[in-house]
Amino acid sequence: MHPSPPPQRPGPAQPPVPGYRPRPRFDAVPDRAQWRYRPRRALWESRAVRVGALVILLALCGLVILALVRQQTGTRGFVVGLGLSVLPVPLLVAAFCWLDRVEPEPWRNLAFAFSWGACAATLVAILANGLAVRWIVARGGVSSAGEADTWGAAVVAPVVEESAKGAALLLLFVFRRRDFNGIVDGVVIAGITATGFAFTENILFLGTAFGEDEALGASGIGSVTAQTFVVRIVLSPFAHPLFTALTGIGFGLAAQVTPRARAGRVLLPLCGLATAMGLHSVWNGSTSLGGHGFIAVYALFMVPLFVVLTTVVIRSRAGELRAVREQLPAYVAAGWLAPAEPYALSSMRARAVARRLARRTHGAPAARAVSEYQSFATALAFLRRRAHQGGAGADFAIREQELLHHLWQRKSLARPALLHAAAVTAPVTPPRWQPYGPGAYGPGAGPWAPYGPGPYGPGPYGPGAPPGSGVPYQPGPWAVPQSVPQSAPYAPRGHGASGPGPGPGGH
Repeated sequence: MHPSPPPQRPGPAQPPVPGYRPRPRFDAVPDRAQWRYRPRRALWESRAVRVGALVILLALCGLVILALVRQQTGTRGFVVGLGLSVLPVPLLVAAFCWLDRVEPEPWRNLAFAFSWGACAATLVAILANGLAVRWIVARGGVSSAGEADTWGAAVVAPVVEESAKGAALLLLFVFRRRDFNGIVDGVVIAGITATGFAFTENILFLGTAFGEDEALGASGIGSVTAQTFVVRIVLSPFAHPLFTALTGIGFGLAAQVTPRARAGRVLLPLCGLATAMGLHSVWNGSTSLGGHGFIAVYALFMVPLFVVLTTVVIRSRAGELRAVREQLPAYVAAGWLAPAEPYALSSMRARAVARRLARRTHGAPAARAVSEYQSFATALAFLRRRAHQGGAGADFAIREQELLHHLWQRKSLARPALLHAAAVTAPVTPPRWQPYGPGAYGPGAGPWAPYGPGPYGPGPYGPGAPPGSGVPYQPGPWAVPQSVPQSAPYAPRGHGASGPGPGPGGH
């Protein structure tokens, strides 16, 4: 018998032929679960442990606040207050979700914010306000219980309530920093938290008013309940969201400063909180000025401030769309996006057209894929903007590749829909970026040029070296060719594969 030859060790990989660009296989992209960034943590830092403890805490607060409100209003008053207080909640939540359409907050964050405001913040406010009023009376600083209530409403309540609501913003800012990108996110989270707080507080006020009407002999909803309903539900449903939104603006500005500006990251939220407390104090103090004083404060102070704040938030949302339009062309140059996609992703109208087209052509799952594609692309633009401002974390590259992976998974349906939407909605031909020409994304433009030095230069997920440099192309698992033959799932019948994007099942 002849001995078997020893196994041959594989030699070094042969360099690819210059100019040869193999088309990456779709199944070569790692599985989605492998690209979810999950750093190792200790047991007490585990997400499941934190979520479980938070749910238990909020549930206990909800049970306690339910018992306290029912004790003060009675069963009938509680039912009436609950039925009347729920009326403005859908409108307020819908308004904040409309503001948050560019990059919607995860529903878990919104559910936490509403639950915190309705349960934890309200419980803290009720207990602290009651203790403060009793302390003022016991100290003898006022001549009557009514005067103590006035001082408590104008001085104590704003400090306690705004601090309790602001705690939800602080928790999300610290533990869900990835989802906190700017002023719009701060205002939305603050508004949802304040909506939950106002919901529970309105149950208490309306239920108490109903009890007063019953004590006066009214068989149903009397004048006291009607007056309370008009003031709290009709005229000022936005009062608490307006106060807390100022704290949200402070956190939103803090999210945009660089990590080196530690003073700004602390002072901006504190300034927003102090402004919210001052505004809340003015509003509560106006009730002691009589009917004319209340109307004057409402018309000359609250309504203009509401208009100004709404304008600021809408302009901030426009700034988010502008960031999408400015940051995504780097990925156009790298081959990840088509030239018209940054325009389509920075237009709310084009986004809506793309979702409707996907739903009409391929059903609800396709529309959901397009919506997720839009969300991931927006998060990618915000991540790049944060890195450009010097606020990129240590996991920047991993997070970027994770987002690019999600885009790759959904591009077969989302890209053709977005290109169609861009062609339909663009008043003029969408701009064509020059990835190799002079400008912000041209060669030698600095560390953020896609083909210059830095994280977007040649590498495992970059496009390789510039054409004409003589450096062979080196594709990796994240390399994308500059042009790939594609088919069109949204093309009219008979047009075959002449459309802008790959078919639903194409690779």
